Amino acid sequence: MSATHASDRTRLASRSARLTSTGIVLLVLVAAVVLGFVLTAIEGRNFFSTGNLRDILTATSILGFIAIGQTLVVLGGSLDLSVPFVASLTGVIAAGTMDGQPGNVLPAVLLALAIAAAIGLVNGMLVSLLHVHGFIATLGMGLIISGYIATNYQGNHGSAPQSFRTIGISFIGPVPVSTLIMLGCAAVAIVLLRRTRTGLHLYAVGGNAEVARLSGIRTSVPIITAHVLCSLLAAVAGLLLLARLSVGNPTIGSQGQYDLMSIAAVVLGGTLLAGGKGNITGTIAGVTIFAVMDNVMAVMQTDSFLRNVVRGVVIVAAVAVYARRDIDRRPARFERPGVLDAALQEAK
Repeated sequence: MSATHASDRTRLASRSARLTSTGIVLLVLVAAVVLGFVLTAIEGRNFFSTGNLRDILTATSILGFIAIGQTLVVLGGSLDLSVPFVASLTGVIAAGTMDGQPGNVLPAVLLALAIAAAIGLVNGMLVSLLHVHGFIATLGMGLIISGYIATNYQGNHGSAPQSFRTIGISFIGPVPVSTLIMLGCAAVAIVLLRRTRTGLHLYAVGGNAEVARLSGIRTSVPIITAHVLCSLLAAVAGLLLLARLSVGNPTIGSQGQYDLMSIAAVVLGGTLLAGGKGNITGTIAGVTIFAVMDNVMAVMQTDSFLRNVVRGVVIVAAVAVYARRDIDRRPARFERPGVLDAALQEAK
């Protein structure tokens, strides 16, 4: 009986191993869409209406940009808690530089991106060269940026011209242009991770930095690159928020909780917080799941506190499933039932 039981466990583990973490999160996304369709139908709404689909896709854009960058950082074994403040800072600086003038759009965008890149560079150097943990380094950077914003910007600042605001309100069919840009950035990030030396080194450093160093990899390069790209994508999110609001809001990033939500989307997508394992596809699926959940709960007029409870349950359940799969995949210490008994007898 024990041999049969062990054989059954092996077959079940083999079938489970065929389904990757990305496969799991995609199945959860399909389930969320089906459940959303049912619940919105009960409320007398059509989940697949053009307006509702636009709302969901629009919601994925901002968080999607930030979550893509966060995925790169987490794959390297780091974190970035400064992203909401980078988004707010770049938004107010770009709005002030534009000042409603179409001719100032390009200089404002370049200035915002340059500032974000500088912030990411500092974060990456603190983590890789000074060996400050990413949590502490980016938390400190976020506090610095937050203090600067609070000191210099007391309310809405500047304005975006109509030509720039068009980006935030343009659609191709039911798909917002901002979502297409986000998906384009995701495709570039996938190519970076799968086809470039920097991407492969990022996985190696996240898996084991010391082994990567002994293998001849300059561990600082992928970490700094990941932090710079993360800040740049946060800046793009800030610019998109500016396009939608038409003015720079100094608290828009912290209000959206984009630091915690981006990490949650990354974890929900199957990326390990310890680094070295994960992908962009899972992250985008995680972002979409949150967008679908928020849309359905908005239709049902769910209390905001209960929404956080639902998000928390989904995140914990996902991590528990991934952890269980890792335990099941571990090889048995003794392949044959009699080996353990023989070893105990010899020890006596």
